Amino acid sequence: MSLFGDGLEAAVQKAFTRAAPKSAGAQMRYLVKQLKGTKAVAQVLRVSQRTVERYVKDQIKKPRPDLAARLEREVKKRWQPQIRAKAREKAATTGGIVIDTRARLGYTAPIGSTDQDRIRHLTVALPPRYAARLFDAQDAGATDQQLQELAAEALKEVYFQDGGRRAGSLDEVRFTDIEHLEFDL
Repeated sequence: MSLFGDGLEAAVQKAFTRAAPKSAGAQMRYLVKQLKGTKAVAQVLRVSQRTVERYVKDQIKKPRPDLAARLEREVKKRWQPQIRAKAREKAATTGGIVIDTRARLGYTAPIGSTDQDRIRHLTVALPPRYAARLFDAQDAGATDQQLQELAAEALKEVYFQDGGRRAGSLDEVRFTDIEHLEFDL
């Protein structure tokens, strides 16, 4: 999956008020209810309709690892949509988003500055406008590279330029070799 997309999803999932169903039967029943039928669930999970029916009736209890992963992903994608929307709205309007990363960061600047890339561990609170841009780009189907560029732009303004108080001639921030990335609302 994608590092940035999954990181944003994980941050939103921390706002859930109840845990998602854990057993395969409960997950299948939830998906059948959400998608209004076993045929739709079978298409989403790429299994037969009869297999879905067996899970719903608890005739099969333990799915294959690949099916278990797809099942969990589909349930979490649909779990508590109102809580998810409120968390995203709050981050995009008032709260902002915190990015915690360990990656190689550097920048393009005029001659005479120390613009050498180096591994840095940063925990930076990004303003709400960047949270909104990240979530909007994710909703629009942005690639992981595009989300990474948005995060680099946010780090440029907030961390390197300190909101315009320093490094005004900074051109571009390079954000590569990501070892760790986590978002928090």
